[in-house]
Amino acid sequence: MPHLPTADLVARCRALEWLLCDVDGVLTDGRLYYGAGNQPLVAFDIKDGLGMKLAQRAGLKVGVLSGRSSPGVQARATEVGLDAVVLGREDKGAAFDEFLASQRVLPERVAYVGDDLLDLAVLGRCGLALAPADAVAEVRGAVHRVLARPGGRGAVREAVELVLRARGQWPPSAASPAEPSS
Repeated sequence: MPHLPTADLVARCRALEWLLCDVDGVLTDGRLYYGAGNQPLVAFDIKDGLGMKLAQRAGLKVGVLSGRSSPGVQARATEVGLDAVVLGREDKGAAFDEFLASQRVLPERVAYVGDDLLDLAVLGRCGLALAPADAVAEVRGAVHRVLARPGGRGAVREAVELVLRARGQWPPSAASPAEPSS
């Protein structure tokens, strides 16, 4: 899809109720480290966490949809206070259908940030499809907007700013507190 004209982007952003993100390659840089007991470790960008909180304060619900499940991702989701956490679902199309039904939301009311082939099943159906700068070529060619930031390095924060600017909600008020434990 080509970049959306400004009016189309604004209309899509104003219709949103949800921001849903893949984890590996979007909220993380996609690399896995293994610690004691072979537990996978992941790193998250604090700016993405604050961005998700700012999206929530602006009235959007925020969640993750990931093919993998890990205690680190669950811990981060709890810390940030995400509204939906769907982990361990490689069939993202079916998981998205279940998400839509459980949240009673239409696909055009959901923005999705994805970076790899498994995400195409969601990106082709959501209201606003976004990808980090380092997403695979097939994904970059299928989204409404490719972000300037790579996954795990502020791509989700950039997505939040894009949506909130289009909705006339950026910058947030100076009274917005920082993300917990930032």
